[in-house]
Amino acid sequence: MVRTLVVEVKDLVKNFGPIKAVNGASFNVSEGEIFGLIGPNAAGKTTILRIISTLLRITSGSVNVFGYDVAEEADRVRRLISYLPEDAGAYKNLTGRAYLNFIARFFGSGSETKKIVERGLEIADLGERIDDKVDTYSKGMIRRLLVGRALMIEPKLAILDEPTSGLDVTNAREIREIIKKFAKRGTTVLLSSHNMLEVEFLCERIALINEGKIVEEGNAPGLKKKYRAENLEEVFTKVVS
Repeated sequence: MVRTLVVEVKDLVKNFGPIKAVNGASFNVSEGEIFGLIGPNAAGKTTILRIISTLLRITSGSVNVFGYDVAEEADRVRRLISYLPEDAGAYKNLTGRAYLNFIARFFGSGSETKKIVERGLEIADLGERIDDKVDTYSKGMIRRLLVGRALMIEPKLAILDEPTSGLDVTNAREIREIIKKFAKRGTTVLLSSHNMLEVEFLCERIALINEGKIVEEGNAPGLKKKYRAENLEEVFTKVVS
């Protein structure tokens, strides 16, 4: 079965003054796929996600989401996506429940808002703490709330930058299972991580990025076989060396 292309990145370049943060990156993400961008800090992962999310302008190249140009048709793109930055925060003076209610009102009204919030509560899974103020939450609790916010609207494309940042092993595993569940429901997922083991568990395909360039792409078993490696960290080391 041929999958519809959701994200098409071609020869993408992004400069910040003399710094070339992204240097000719190209890759595609297909409908219903969990696709991972992995690499070290400052490799260009977050910059690419921000461009796809319409938050940064392109220096050159092109990016299309569901056929819409992110530079020329940003409003159309924003209606189809949800973006979770690594450094995202929530309104500290609201309770977790009030925060989800506040966000849900942008995407529905009446009974639809209620359904959106119920999904967010289920994903965040904060128990009685959901009615405490966000400024009393741990980093891990805030992250769970934010993952709930990002996925509760059932976006066509979820863009997740380090989705399990700050979570312990148990919570990170639960969030990975939630991401898989939403992908099965039809949400395409593009995520970045420097945790290569996590990406190996989660993603159908991955792109290795280094110094703003895609240096290898494929699925984890295929890449490990190609480079005779036991894990993706070893694959990455062999590719960049």
